[in-house]
Amino acid sequence: MRAINPATNEMIKEYKEHTDAEVKEIVEAAHNAYLSWRDVSFAERSRLMHKAAEVLRKNMDKYAKLITIEMGKVIKESRAEVEKCAWVCEYYADNAERFLADEIIETDASKSMAVFQPIGVVLAVMPWNFPFWQVFRFAAPALMAGNVGILKHASNVPGCALAIEEVFNEAGFPQNAFRTMLISAGKVEAVIKNPLVKAVTLTGSEPAGMQVASIAGHELKKTVLELGGSDPYVVLEDADIPACVKTSVTARMINAGQSCIAAKRFIVVESKVKEFEEQQVSIMKALKMGDTLSEDTQVGAMARMDLLEELDQQVQDSIKMGAKLLSGGKKAGPGAFYLPTVLTNVKKGMPVYEQETFGPVSAIIAVKDEEEAIKVANDSEFGLGGSVWSQDIKKGERVARKLESGAVFVNGMTKSDPRLPFGGVKKSGYGRELSHYGIKEFVNIKTVWIA
Repeated sequence: MRAINPATNEMIKEYKEHTDAEVKEIVEAAHNAYLSWRDVSFAERSRLMHKAAEVLRKNMDKYAKLITIEMGKVIKESRAEVEKCAWVCEYYADNAERFLADEIIETDASKSMAVFQPIGVVLAVMPWNFPFWQVFRFAAPALMAGNVGILKHASNVPGCALAIEEVFNEAGFPQNAFRTMLISAGKVEAVIKNPLVKAVTLTGSEPAGMQVASIAGHELKKTVLELGGSDPYVVLEDADIPACVKTSVTARMINAGQSCIAAKRFIVVESKVKEFEEQQVSIMKALKMGDTLSEDTQVGAMARMDLLEELDQQVQDSIKMGAKLLSGGKKAGPGAFYLPTVLTNVKKGMPVYEQETFGPVSAIIAVKDEEEAIKVANDSEFGLGGSVWSQDIKKGERVARKLESGAVFVNGMTKSDPRLPFGGVKKSGYGRELSHYGIKEFVNIKTVWIA
């Protein structure tokens, strides 16, 4: 298993994969840790989770550099990711006990209630694009609920995977309460089938989600899936275009466009298309791309060269089908860098309309009016996030309610927040992470009835 810096194509380090026997030992050790961890008080769990936040902040520069060199994110974004992980640790440390408090329910009993109890070992299959955040948003609520976690991370970020285990160990958690397994995707099935593993959470591609859900379903194990997205960014005729465009670039270009909830389809009413195009192209062309460890770099590398080539194929095929290239549309430099790209005249049937584009590519789709904007926004097999722009707040909320999506932000970019539920509909997956909904995904919601 190799970690390669996508900005330079240089190998960082080679890691030895765990054997089948070692994986079995990890699962068993995690289960044994669970047998005592489930009885640890919320106060003690909270103390340790606050300590994990301290460890993250203390080692922020080290972890941020690791994220950047393994997957290409610019260093400022990597630091922000580590800080967000500390936030989610503190959020659940402070709120888990309240979220999981017994719920008294009035019935014919003298006392009846729902109680929330941990279920055991939870397997997390995680992606490379936010190599710390994706894991911590699962691990913080899972551990605070009394579960234990085992991680199968993306193969191109093994250093990050081991560093996350290091965080929990340094914070003082029981040694096997959180474990990392360095294994290939082909070995995940055996882990899911292990009787000691009680549930699976996956963030990743639609094919990976279907495969994991199929295996877990056969084993009758709970799953939460956060899959791809092709988020609509709806610009209505009364939108504040300068503010809207400025945010649109951030929403598209964060993490070099490699985000499930990045704005991808810019659905703009015809009267505003030209103004939107001109301003977006101007800002995109001015973005600084280059050294990912430099403080003033704004656009990093894509995570792997094969992902860049796949993105470029989507762009070139769309151009052949009639899309108009306004800027970018090609590789830049020796590493996996792709120029910020803007396509307009995008129509149904084109790859950038139909498929998820996981990289720095903006697809502008012109529509006649609000009604058509809603229709186009919902004309997708995905439903993860979305944005609506209008200076009429009531109109913005009305349109937001009509979009088929797990989250819609009015006059703002879609983002994850520990206080808000996060997840999708349609082929973007099911289940929720974060907020009080997320911590209840992997607990036994037990009825207790007393005569």
